[in-house]
Amino acid sequence: MRRFNMAALAALTLAAGLTAVPASAHGGRAPLGIDHCAATACHFDVPPGSYDVKVVLGGDAVSSTSVTAETRRALLPETAAPAGARIARSFTVDVRTPEGEPTGADGVPGLDLAFGGSAPALADIRVTPARHVRQIFLIGDSTVCDQPAEPYTGWGQQLPQYLRKGISVANYADSGESTVTYLGNPQLWARVRPLIHPGDLVLVQLAHNDKTTDETTYRANLETLVAGVREKGGRPVLVTPIVRRWFNADGTLNNATALLVNGLGVDHPAVIRSVAAAQGVPLIDLTAKTKALVESLGVEGSKALYLYNEKRDNTHTSLHGATVYAGLVRDELVARHLVPKGAVRMG
Repeated sequence: MRRFNMAALAALTLAAGLTAVPASAHGGRAPLGIDHCAATACHFDVPPGSYDVKVVLGGDAVSSTSVTAETRRALLPETAAPAGARIARSFTVDVRTPEGEPTGADGVPGLDLAFGGSAPALADIRVTPARHVRQIFLIGDSTVCDQPAEPYTGWGQQLPQYLRKGISVANYADSGESTVTYLGNPQLWARVRPLIHPGDLVLVQLAHNDKTTDETTYRANLETLVAGVREKGGRPVLVTPIVRRWFNADGTLNNATALLVNGLGVDHPAVIRSVAAAQGVPLIDLTAKTKALVESLGVEGSKALYLYNEKRDNTHTSLHGATVYAGLVRDELVARHLVPKGAVRMG
């Protein structure tokens, strides 16, 4: 287990006026608490699984705190608390190995939480195994995955902050994957499929790397994923890919590069829409949503959504862009009654 600076912990405890966390009736065990934390980080030696986390934020001064986990996963947006106030928030987190991309490094075993924001203040915390949880599995590429290093950020990395306790995001998206490689790599589909339980949602956004996949194969691969999810009792949801920020002279994105039409002429969003209709699968048309947003912001305003300023990259999103796009996904999950409105954080 990672060892924290006990002097820093003692100072935090005295400043926040903490008391011992009482034992929980859950399994006859006490919940893991503040004694596993330093000033802005906590580590819990827990096995892979789903865990409910309750944080109490605030301190003697005005504070503003956000929470991330594992590989830069956003679990709670920045939350302000007046001086002397305490604000409780709860969420459910997926703990797995590897902790980020399925083909990446294992990371540190257990659950790691980090507290950021303009003035972070953690007053109390408790972690317990989740008794009732609904998973949202994500299957995708680098625009979706838990990116290990700044400035890259996938929209799936930002989605958890919009969900309340009882729903967790298991992000199995992986950089560089196409429908062909995702199905063929034993670290990917073969690992995800056995984890799916009845009622779980499985969101599939694969297109950016299907540059040489013919239409027949692409369609068949999507159908294979849909069938595999359904065989496990899960609910597949097809997601069209986010657009590339590639403008025409007239300020529109009506071109093959922006709208993910590959070199063989395969219109990926159109095929996804067709498969969703034929298979009776819910569709999140993220291509249409992101196209409308990028065009509305224009050539200059849309740069902040992508890594144009940092990397001259018009495909991968910035932290800001990933957060905005995750919000679009959240809105669609609610609008299509895939997730109850009361289970998400709006705004």
